[in-house]
Amino acid sequence: MLTIIESIKSIMEESFEKAGYDKKYGFVSVSNRPDLCQYQCNGAMAAAKEYKKAPIAIANDVLEAVGDNEAFKSIEAVNPGFININLSEKFILSFISEMSTEEKFGINLPKQGKKVVIDYGGPNVAKSLHVGHLRSAVIGESVKRILRYMGDDIVGDVHLGDWGLQIGLVITELSKRKPDLPYFDDNFEGEYPKEAPFTIEELCEIYPYASGYSKEHEDYLLEAQENTAKFQNGDPGFKAIWNHILDVSIADLKKNYDKLNVEFDIWNKESDVQPLIPKMIDDMKNKGLLHESEGALVVDVAEESDKKEIPPCIVVKSNGATLYATTDLATIVDRKQQFNPDEIIYVVDKRQSMYFTQVFRTAKKSGLVDEDTNLVFIGFGTMNGKDGKPFKTRDGGVLRLQDLREDVTAEVLAKIKENRDYSDEEGTQIAEKVGVAAIKYGDLSNQASKDYIFDISRFTSFEGNTGPYILYTIVRIKSLLAKYQEEGGIVDEKNTTALLPADSDSEIKLQLSLLKFGEVMQSAYEEKAPHKICQFIYELSDSFNHFYHENKILGNDDENRKKSYIQLLILVKRVLEQCIDLLGFDAPERM
Repeated sequence: MLTIIESIKSIMEESFEKAGYDKKYGFVSVSNRPDLCQYQCNGAMAAAKEYKKAPIAIANDVLEAVGDNEAFKSIEAVNPGFININLSEKFILSFISEMSTEEKFGINLPKQGKKVVIDYGGPNVAKSLHVGHLRSAVIGESVKRILRYMGDDIVGDVHLGDWGLQIGLVITELSKRKPDLPYFDDNFEGEYPKEAPFTIEELCEIYPYASGYSKEHEDYLLEAQENTAKFQNGDPGFKAIWNHILDVSIADLKKNYDKLNVEFDIWNKESDVQPLIPKMIDDMKNKGLLHESEGALVVDVAEESDKKEIPPCIVVKSNGATLYATTDLATIVDRKQQFNPDEIIYVVDKRQSMYFTQVFRTAKKSGLVDEDTNLVFIGFGTMNGKDGKPFKTRDGGVLRLQDLREDVTAEVLAKIKENRDYSDEEGTQIAEKVGVAAIKYGDLSNQASKDYIFDISRFTSFEGNTGPYILYTIVRIKSLLAKYQEEGGIVDEKNTTALLPADSDSEIKLQLSLLKFGEVMQSAYEEKAPHKICQFIYELSDSFNHFYHENKILGNDDENRKKSYIQLLILVKRVLEQCIDLLGFDAPERM
C-alpha cells in the first residue's frame, strides 16, 4: 500500500512531467503552515533556476496539468511559487479504509528481511541491575521489536559478562567469610552443594564490598586476580562457585527484565566464546595482522581518511591475558557461525564509540565477518538527574533499577488514587503498567544519542508528552467502545463499510495523523529510531483527544455517523496498541 504522501507525490510528479518539467520536482511534504493547507509542493521554486522561468508560472503550468483531480479538495499556486494542497474527504477515507483491512495496516515492508543479531542489555553477573543498565535494555528491546515487525529475522542477545575480575573478587571475599566451604578445600572429592552459598541479596552486597576493598588493598586485589586466573583455568571448586553465581544472577536478571517487558532470545555469555579465542588469535597471526606493541599484541585499524587518531585494537595484553575486545571479537566469530547475520547491532553507551570502531574494523580486517556484513553501533546518551549529572540516589550512590521502577510505581499509584478508589491489588497492577510506560516512554521519546533528564514528576504526568498520557488515551477509547457494546452496538475491526467521509476539521486531522503510520514505520526502521514512533503516537493521541472533545460520539443522533466514528476509534486504538507494543509496554483496561 502506498502511503498517502507517496500517492500525492505520484500525482504531482506526473503533472510536472505533463507540464514539460522534470518529474523530480514533484516532491511533496506535510505543510509547515497547517492553517493554510495540509500538504505543499515547493518544486516550482526549485525548478525555476533550471528552466529560467518564474516559479509562479511553473506552478500554474503544473496546476493546469493536474486538472480536475478527485484526490484534491483544493490545490492552488501561491506567490512566489508554492503549491498548497488540501485533500478531499473521500480520498482520505479510501486510505483509512485500506489501512483498516490490510495486514500491518498496509505498511510497505522491505522486499527481503535481514538476518540480524542485536546485542543489548550487557549486564555483569554478581551485580544488581542499576539505572546505568536502563537505556541499553529499553532502546535495544524497542529496536528489536521494530525490526521484527518490519520483517527482519532478529535475535536479541543479552551478552552476559561472566568471565572477568568480578568472579575472582566474589570468590576471594567468599573465602574470607566462609572459609570452611568445600569449594576452597583442595582435597575435596565429593559433589559440590547444589544450593548456592549465598542469596542474590548477599551476592549483590559481596561484590561491591570486595570491589571497593580491592581498590585500597593491593594484596587483596592480587589474590582476586590469581583466583580469577584459577577459575578461568578450570579449578573445579571455583567453577562450581561460578555456576552458583550464574544461576542466582540470571534468575534475578530475568525477574527484573521481565518487570520491564524486556525479553532476550538467547542468554549467551562471555564464557561461551572462550574456546574460540586461541584459533581466532592464531588466524590473525597467520594473516600477519597482529604485531607487538609494548609487549601487547595489537591490530592497526587506522585509515587514511580518519579525521582523528584511531589507536590500534589490543587483542592480547602484555601479560598474555585477553580483554573485552578479545571476547567481543570471538563473539562476532560465534555469531557468524551460529546465525550468519547480515547485520549485528550493538546498543551501548555512546562513550564506547571509539572502542567499537576499533573492534568493528578489526573484525572486518581479520575476515571474522563478510565484507558486506553490517556492524552497527547505536550509542546512547546519559540518563541524568535534575542536576544534569548522571542519575544517583540521594546519598550519591548508584540507584538499583528495581528501586527506580518501584519509586515510579509508587508515584503513579498516588496519582491514580487521587481520582479513583481502587483496591490495593488493582491499583498496584495498574500503577505497575503505567509506571513501565512512564519509564520507557520517558527514555524512548528522546533521540537515543541525546542525554536526558529523568524527571519522575513529569514522566508520570497524565498530561503532555508522556507514557501515561498515551495510555490514558487508549483506555479512554476502550471505555467508549465498551459502553457502545453495552448499548447494543457491535465492535467489528473489519467493518469498513460503516466508515463515512470526515465531517469536521478535527476528524480530518485525526485521519491524517493516522495515515502517517506507514511513513513513520519506514523511518523508524531505517534509522533504528524508536523516538519517531513516540512522536507519532503523541500527535495521534493529541488528535484523538481534540476529536473526542469536539464531537458527539456515543451521543450522536445520526446512527450512521456514530457507527463511522466507532470504526475510526477502533483503528486509532489498534494503531496505538501496536505502537506501544513496539516501544515495549502495554495498556491496562482502566485507569
